[in-house]
Amino acid sequence: MSNRHILVVEDERPIREMIAFGLRRAGYEVAEAEDCREARTAIADQRPDLLLVDWMLPDMSGLELTRQLKKDRETRDLPVIMLTARAEEHDKVAGLEGGADDYLTKPFSPRELLARIQAVLRRTAPAGDGETVRHELLSLDAASHRVMAGDNTVALGPTEYRLLSFFMTHPDRVYSRSQLLDRVWGGNVYVEERTIDVHIRRLRKALADHGVDHYVQTVRGAGYRFSTRPA
Repeated sequence: MSNRHILVVEDERPIREMIAFGLRRAGYEVAEAEDCREARTAIADQRPDLLLVDWMLPDMSGLELTRQLKKDRETRDLPVIMLTARAEEHDKVAGLEGGADDYLTKPFSPRELLARIQAVLRRTAPAGDGETVRHELLSLDAASHRVMAGDNTVALGPTEYRLLSFFMTHPDRVYSRSQLLDRVWGGNVYVEERTIDVHIRRLRKALADHGVDHYVQTVRGAGYRFSTRPA
């Protein structure tokens, strides 16, 4: 383990300490916070590599905290896994659309938690090969982890960045949801195919701010593709 730093935001002390204990045993550095205010202070003191955030917190919901973090330029790239007892599909979708990179329903096993943490850290790690990919107005610089639409920076979360990076390096080919899971998420069996649609919507919304959302196209009954040609 490479001393990755994880912040656990959970108001129930026994649960928080149990999670922290398991993470430390697995080799992670761990900080703890019992509410959103403490979480903000902890992030300012030492920027974590990933946050585990409980949905129900005393001062603000974990979902609202996640939304705020994703709107802030300084913290929008922080990966977040939402922890919650809410198991309904609409709650999962709300969590993902709110900015969470993954969603784990209580009760969960320590092994599943570690597997999801490792999967999120893998897929949110920035590329570092220095390659720049360009398609018309859109360019992606892997070395600086920056996406530009003309002269403007496109603000993307880590998962949307990886999804766009894959699309731009594999243009004009249609990929099904399961293929995207294999190629972008690394074949992680813990991620549901519905998650793809949420991240596609997020990606298109970010691109729409710069008028280039039409590059990400839906192919009805087949999947998605990236193309500068009309759909």
